[in-house]
Amino acid sequence: MRVFVTGASGWIGSAVVDELLAEGHEVTGLARSESSAAALEATGARVRRGDLDDLDGIRAGAEAAEAVIHLANKHDFSDQAASNAAERAAVQTLGDALVGTGRPFLFASGVAGLTPGRLANENDPSPFHGPDALRGGAENLAFEFVEQGVRSIALRFAPTVHGVGDHGFIAAITAIAREKGVSGYPGDGTNRWAAVHISDAARLVALGLTEAQAGARLHAVAEEGIPSREIAETIGRALGLPVVSIPADDVPAHFGWIGAFFAADLAATSVLTRESLGWTPTGPTLIEDLEAGAYSAS
Repeated sequence: MRVFVTGASGWIGSAVVDELLAEGHEVTGLARSESSAAALEATGARVRRGDLDDLDGIRAGAEAAEAVIHLANKHDFSDQAASNAAERAAVQTLGDALVGTGRPFLFASGVAGLTPGRLANENDPSPFHGPDALRGGAENLAFEFVEQGVRSIALRFAPTVHGVGDHGFIAAITAIAREKGVSGYPGDGTNRWAAVHISDAARLVALGLTEAQAGARLHAVAEEGIPSREIAETIGRALGLPVVSIPADDVPAHFGWIGAFFAADLAATSVLTRESLGWTPTGPTLIEDLEAGAYSAS
């Protein structure tokens, strides 16, 4: 299958590209820079130069493909409104390009904020609607295309997709611990984070491409919810630092932009995803990765 992948050189995207190529798909990846293009070409993938603001280029990439996997996101936490707008525009453009084709349109979403206080499951609709919502309400927007002949499939990733080389949330929390000299956790540390290893996430995306039905919400979740205190304790052991509770009022100052995420309860299940696709996570757990030093190198 000819697959167009945005975010192809990113943390999740590069693993997905490798998985797709290993399964015999022909991959074209969107690349913003010369270095990203070179990295993609080295894997055997083709390259389309551009970024999320190049809507004409994104449309052309989708029209030339038999499937689209949209993983790119600006992730600009200093200007969330602009990031949300770019995500919505990209999903609108990709969906428009696929109307009436019946082709797969897999897009990155997340379990964050779905059902605070309880495990989110695949039957839970996204509460985020409209351009001003989280990620520009892109999940609900993408599902509007199902009735227009697009096989839209949500890839709801856990808040941490972990592994050696990850520069995401856990890397940021580890860096803060190193900077502050203590490994902190918010409040009583009972809030939970779902997690999945990068290898399992990539395998799920490849399975979803060929097996998932239109309108499916796939949960890339291996561990339903790890208490933030346990995460902090493991980081503390890995770095040789004391572990402390950060009072709720001090969380923003201590953790900065990531504080709101680390203090949230982001737990989710993937039972329905496993049953429908036969997906069984086999990679290391988050705690195993932390204990093995995946995030503790200076």
